[in-house]
Amino acid sequence: MELFGSSGIRGVALRYLTPELVLEIAKAAGSVWDADRVAVARDTRTTGELFANAAASGLAAVGCDVDRLGVVPTPAVGNYCESAGIPAVLVTASHNPPEFNGIKLVGDDGVELSVDVLERVERRVLDDDYELADWRTAGATTAVDGAVDDYADQLLDAVDREAIADADLTVAVDPGHGTASVPSPRIYRELGCDVLTVNATPDGHFPGRDSEPVPENLAALSRLVATSDADVGIAHDGDADRAVFVDEDGGFVDGDTSFAVMADACLEPGDAVVSAVNVSQRLVDVCDANDADLELTPIGATNIITRTRELHEEGVNVPIAGEGNGGVFFPPYRLSRDGAYIGARFLELLAAAGDPVSEVVAPYADYHFVRRNVEYVDGDERDEMLSAARAYVETADAVPNTTDGYRLDYGDAWVLVRPSGTEPKIRIYAESANADRAEQLATDMLVAVESGR
Repeated sequence: MELFGSSGIRGVALRYLTPELVLEIAKAAGSVWDADRVAVARDTRTTGELFANAAASGLAAVGCDVDRLGVVPTPAVGNYCESAGIPAVLVTASHNPPEFNGIKLVGDDGVELSVDVLERVERRVLDDDYELADWRTAGATTAVDGAVDDYADQLLDAVDREAIADADLTVAVDPGHGTASVPSPRIYRELGCDVLTVNATPDGHFPGRDSEPVPENLAALSRLVATSDADVGIAHDGDADRAVFVDEDGGFVDGDTSFAVMADACLEPGDAVVSAVNVSQRLVDVCDANDADLELTPIGATNIITRTRELHEEGVNVPIAGEGNGGVFFPPYRLSRDGAYIGARFLELLAAAGDPVSEVVAPYADYHFVRRNVEYVDGDERDEMLSAARAYVETADAVPNTTDGYRLDYGDAWVLVRPSGTEPKIRIYAESANADRAEQLATDMLVAVESGR
């Protein structure tokens, strides 16, 4: 797809992503959906309102009435769509820096659109093909309150509140100034936890930390946990569809480890897990131990959603899916990522185990994971760097997996190189039980990629 990447459309606001483009996308989506009503929502970014206005105008132009939800978490949009039976245009750039913004399209089942529907929307945009209303049938706009409260209430009903409350946990929450700033602390308090917060004021400038919940951005959360005797820290990205954790000593728990922990708790023989091609060996081992299948897709939520739906249609049970970045799906709950729900499920695990986080995750933390990013200026430079990567993998002592980029599996380790679907970067991943081995694989690939500049 030319417009939609692995998780919608994203770019620098008012440069790549313009009100005109958002208007076109909204008109196209409204034409494809043929819906009487469509919701519009946004995250906390400073450009969110102007893009939400453009989306509402585009939808009204093709005859859709518009429910304006305001600033809400992505999972709250999914809940609203499912309960109201209407689709949505969501203005968010998720974990990207504050100068970015983007668009996600959510269906009337509360799930992001599958690849085939996104391709239909994209074709309408590229062909300038819309079904415009006339002045008599143009859509009207209504402000809607309560979407966040309704979302929080249904989430609280979906987890074991009594078990979590009985565990008497203290939870430190870092929403990163995003849309989880209000609902996540509320949810964990209503689950019976004592809650501490940092970076919990909604602010599209992200003054306390960058939006992506990675170790280098979570120093304040780690300090808060370590100095307050909190049992666990929970961090979200900007639109609150991801959750990562900090242990009781302030140590970062990488997303691959927490994914493996949660998968091990819910898999049965014959189940399947859907993940991306950069899947950790931790999850491979968990699937093997539980006699469950592992299905790999190209990186990105859209691809994971599409494959999970296909497996459901084939009668395969998929209790968990996702990626090692904190973006985990629990399809029996909803086929969308929900940071607060992921956090609540992890609290259930802690309550059941009765052990500190460090001990709960220890059996799954044997591998060393390395990630490198190489920025490129334009498409030509990207193509040259990918050509250099291809030449490198063709000489490697492993058969490349080309599901998404090039992955080389060596038995004891693996390395993957691929272009980002959301940023102008080439991403390199490597993993091994031996830290030096992982670092060397990533460095060798990095050298090869940069030789193509």
